[in-house]
Amino acid sequence: MPFDVDLTLRRGGKTIAARFSGGEGITALFGPSGAGKTSVLDMVAGLVRPDAGRIVVGGEVLFDSAKGVNLPPERRRCGYVFQDLRLFPHRKVRDNLLFGWRLARPEARWLSLGDAVDFLGIAHLLDRAPASLSGGEAQRVAIGRALLSGPAFLAMDEPLSSLDHSRREEILRLVTRIRDELRLPILYVSHDPAEIDRLEATVIRLD
Repeated sequence: MPFDVDLTLRRGGKTIAARFSGGEGITALFGPSGAGKTSVLDMVAGLVRPDAGRIVVGGEVLFDSAKGVNLPPERRRCGYVFQDLRLFPHRKVRDNLLFGWRLARPEARWLSLGDAVDFLGIAHLLDRAPASLSGGEAQRVAIGRALLSGPAFLAMDEPLSSLDHSRREEILRLVTRIRDELRLPILYVSHDPAEIDRLEATVIRLD
């Protein structure tokens, strides 16, 4: 199983608890706003430390409170696509993409800049500033930066939430291509059941 997660986090008087296993392809964390979906994603990526539990991805233990294991984010090989994208506004698209590539250890890099640009269809954007991009273009750049970081898996936080219908369709097709052609396990957050159905994801419901 690519994902084997059992964790608990107490924050602001609220307890977030999740226990699930996800197979190949896309594992979708589904539920209403405030259910803790992004917090679970952050804990898997190593950005938030759980109070207790265990996180195993692809057979590697990333966190185990009982054994004192807590790998830092840079060792978890998680390509994170944030809901707000977090592109660097002062860097052109090329430099945003290369930031991900430079983050990766040389032995972990499995995708070149040229191959990523071709796969994503963004060669015409390389010299553009993030502020000049459409929502769909910016999302492709954010995905490219994540892929170039040499990830073992992707974490995607509501990647369609700010897009119009045509752009949503475009990014949905891209996510399925990543699943089918690059064979990367994806942990995917959404509150839209139609979106998850389209992705044929394993659904983990958080209430």
